[in-house]
Amino acid sequence: MNTEKLTEKSIEAIKDAQNLCTQHHNQEVQQEHLLLALVRQDEGLIPNLLNKMGVDVDSFKRQLEARVASFPQISGSREADRIYVAVDLDDALNEAESQAQKMKDEYTSVEHLMLGLIMRPNDWVRDILNQYNINVSTFLKALQATRGSARVTSETPEDTYDVLNKYGQDLVKLAREQKLDPVIGRDNEIRSVIRILSRKTKNNPCLIGEPGVGKTAIAEGLAERIVRGDVPDSLKDRRIFSLDMGSLIAGAKYRGEFEERLKAVLNAVKSSNGQIILFIDELHTIVGAGKTEGSMDAGNLLKPMLARGELHCIGATTLNEYRQYIEKDAALERRFQPVMIPEPSVEDTIAILRGLKQRYEVFHGVKITDQALIAAATLSNRYITDRFLPDKAIDLVDEACAMIRTEIDSMPTELDEIQRKIMQLEIEEAALKKETDQISLEHLAGIRKELADNREKFNAMKAKWDNEKNAIAKVRKLRKDIEQTNADIEKAEQAYDLNKPAELKYGRLPQFKKELEQEEAIADKGKESSLLRDKVTEDEIARIVSRWTGIPVSKLVESERQKLLHLDQILHKRVIGQDEAVQRVCDAILRSRAGIKDPNRPIGSFLFMGPTGVGKTELAKSLAEALFDNEKNMVRIDMSEYMEKYSVSRLIGAPPGYVGYDQGGQLTEAVRRSPYSVVLFDEIEKAHPDVFNILLQVLDDG
Repeated sequence: MNTEKLTEKSIEAIKDAQNLCTQHHNQEVQQEHLLLALVRQDEGLIPNLLNKMGVDVDSFKRQLEARVASFPQISGSREADRIYVAVDLDDALNEAESQAQKMKDEYTSVEHLMLGLIMRPNDWVRDILNQYNINVSTFLKALQATRGSARVTSETPEDTYDVLNKYGQDLVKLAREQKLDPVIGRDNEIRSVIRILSRKTKNNPCLIGEPGVGKTAIAEGLAERIVRGDVPDSLKDRRIFSLDMGSLIAGAKYRGEFEERLKAVLNAVKSSNGQIILFIDELHTIVGAGKTEGSMDAGNLLKPMLARGELHCIGATTLNEYRQYIEKDAALERRFQPVMIPEPSVEDTIAILRGLKQRYEVFHGVKITDQALIAAATLSNRYITDRFLPDKAIDLVDEACAMIRTEIDSMPTELDEIQRKIMQLEIEEAALKKETDQISLEHLAGIRKELADNREKFNAMKAKWDNEKNAIAKVRKLRKDIEQTNADIEKAEQAYDLNKPAELKYGRLPQFKKELEQEEAIADKGKESSLLRDKVTEDEIARIVSRWTGIPVSKLVESERQKLLHLDQILHKRVIGQDEAVQRVCDAILRSRAGIKDPNRPIGSFLFMGPTGVGKTELAKSLAEALFDNEKNMVRIDMSEYMEKYSVSRLIGAPPGYVGYDQGGQLTEAVRRSPYSVVLFDEIEKAHPDVFNILLQVLDDG
């Protein structure tokens, strides 16, 4: 056998067989050693093929291990260190080489070794292969399904087998299995994509939009339409494969390995005769991907196939990255047809959230009110300015659900307090048991009585908590059953099975819905005295917004309400005599928290004027302390540092091309990090007049 024509995995398998032989002190490398080495290969082709053939690989492996362990062992003699190849194994290896030549492969790979063992087995190997129904025809059938028309032309041919499943995922398959979130709206954009895909040449749409507006969701929406059959005939039964550039590049050690993998993916798409559409998320990553000194990058490999129309491709990238990477490469840009994906409005976002509501309710096991969805869309749009709808609104709902879910799973505060009290009393009881004087004994009796009362209370509350948890779990299961039934109905309708949908729709589904209504009615009756909440309301959404941004948008709790009503008194404790200034500041803050100010303008802009030492800076400090419990929680800018004209850039950040461009300005960065804060421009009269021009718009519009 020609050892120079073995692939890397074949060499690895033969070496492993020799190592097995040495470890078990066997004289000869038998067929069983090689078969075990092939089956043991991590992420190898043979275990994958055996799984496809329906073989229980673990059981097969155990039998082989037992057989190898039963071989006669040689030790102590001079011959013990020498290893020979058994005659029947040599026959199998020669057969593997001739199979490789028959299949027109340049190298002998692991599948050829396996074929050699199947065609020239010894008696024991023949028996185990028959036991697991492994023969030439079933093996070649599984190999054909994995390998397709690919040939072994390199030492690492496994990289080019079943490439689409290895380096991507089938979105249509995921949509069929109901594993994708539903796509609501975006009909115009999906129609544009369908129109471009139906063209003869340059039929490659490129989805361009800000991060989080739903570019990937449009590809998923197209996959769902293909499953429903709601597409033109030219797109029916197509498959959309989402390519993962990370796994394509990962582990490509040698030059040309990445290109070989990508070429295999492109050939698989090409050989499907237009049945496969490639979806490349973050399209800009292909420009320069895999590029080393003097070699091509992935973008240049795609260009010829894109131009000839052999490759159907959907790309997705952000506006900045499209401009930075793809527009610069004019040859690549002209092969893609841009489809702009605008950010949805608040109304559209509410519709999207309503469509996703059931999925999140089933996953978290909680109920989401419609008011919570409206609050998520409106509050995220108003207060979270550095991200985009619907992504930020969906994240708000998800986190609020997770917060309620963790409260359900963890012990309620009332119960936790009683448990801690019981532990404390038990420690006191243990200490007093050792005392014998009268006072200690009386004290001990009192502690035991209190302990008994607390234990009784704890047991009653614990039973109540368990019952509430079980009721919530029951509701969650019913919601899951309803969702699964709806999915089964949809699947049966697509398969034109007319009996099953009717049976599910008019039999099982109404029964589940009735049970759910009964359980929810029971839960609502005991809501007043319940320990657990299972509803996400606008209050939870507001709490999450406050946590993310530091802006108090949640409803006022009693202590905060009292504090704001008496804010002028709190400020007067530190600032004596400045009645008008204090009253104006308090009025502005009360207007803001009552929700009757313009949301697009600052809470209040005040210019405190007066001689030195009357309390101008002190009022700002006391306001910060009253609102945030610490006078240091304010943005203080000393304007005597801004006396030169060029110092304006320090406030708002240097323009592009100047030193410190990427660092941001002292004012802009501070306000971006904590939008709800007191900003004090100290000694403002010392600043250059140009600084005031910047502040005019800020003080007016915010």
